[in-house]
Amino acid sequence: MVPIPAGSFRMGSAEFYPDEQPVHERTVDAFLIDAHPVTNEQFAAFVDDTGYVTVAERPLDPADFPGADPADLVPGGMVFTPTAGPVDLRDWRQWWRWGAGAYWRFPFGREAFDAVVSRPAHPVVQVSFEDASAYAAWAGRRLPTEVEFEYAARGGLDGARFSWGDDERPDGALMVNRWQGSFPYSNTGASGFVGTSPVMTFPANGYGLFDTTGNVWEWTTDYYTPRHLPPDAAAAAVDAGARPSLLGPAGAEPGSATPRRVLKGGSHLCSPDYCLRYRPAARSPESEDSATTHIGFRCAADA
Repeated sequence: MVPIPAGSFRMGSAEFYPDEQPVHERTVDAFLIDAHPVTNEQFAAFVDDTGYVTVAERPLDPADFPGADPADLVPGGMVFTPTAGPVDLRDWRQWWRWGAGAYWRFPFGREAFDAVVSRPAHPVVQVSFEDASAYAAWAGRRLPTEVEFEYAARGGLDGARFSWGDDERPDGALMVNRWQGSFPYSNTGASGFVGTSPVMTFPANGYGLFDTTGNVWEWTTDYYTPRHLPPDAAAAAVDAGARPSLLGPAGAEPGSATPRRVLKGGSHLCSPDYCLRYRPAARSPESEDSATTHIGFRCAADA
C-alpha cells in the first residue's frame, strides 16, 4: 500500500459532466491505498482461502423477477459486446448483454477463451460492491471513500484535468488504458490491449499509484447523488441522526431498493466521443449488486 499524506484539494470539475459539480474544497486525513487495482491473482488467493462465492455466481431468486421464466434465471454478469458498426450512443443496451455464467474467473462466460488463469496480473472484474467489501475485510482493509479516491487519483495535482496534468497525451504518450478508435465498434487497443491491461502497464501518478484512471472503474463506499453535496450537508445529516456508515462526500443513502454507489476512475471502455471519464473528477453511479466486465476495485486503510 502507498501512504497518502493529509491535505486539502478542490474536488470535482466544472468542465464536463453535471454530477462532478460543484467544485468545492475538501480536507483529507492521511491514509493508505493500494498501488493498483486488486488483480485476478490476488482475488483468487482470497477465494481459495475463504471459499467465497461472488454475487455473479449465486442462484437468482424468482421472487425478485416476477413473471420471468425460471429457466432464464441463471447466475451471471453484464458483458460488454462490441457492435457491428455505429449505433445510437444514448442506448447502452446496444453494447451490453447479460452473460449467463459470467463471473470473475470467466468474465465473458465459460464459453469464452479468456479465463483469468491466463491473466493473473489484470484487474479482477465481475465483482459487486459486496464482493469487493468482502475481499477488503479479508485483507484487513476497507474500500476507499469517494473523496479519498479522487484525492489519491490526482497525485498531488490539485485542479488538473487528468491524473498526470492537463495535456491528455504529453509528448504524444498514451498515459491511460482507454478506448482507442470509434466506440462501441472499433477499438485498436491501448498499447496492444483491447480490454483490461495488466496493472502497472501505464505510468504511475505523482503518488506512485497506477490505473487510478482508465483500465477499470473502481468501487467506493459513497452513495451516489446527482451532484456533490457540500461537506456541511453531510455533517448536518449525521447530526440529525443518520447513520455515519451510510454517509459520504456525495450524500446520504438514497431510498431506492438497490442503493447505488459511486464508481471512480473510468475504464478501458471510456472514449472521448462517448465517455470522457478517465479523469480523477469523473464519477458514475452503479447499483451495489452489479457485476460487469469493466468494474474492479482497490483497497484503502487508515494511516
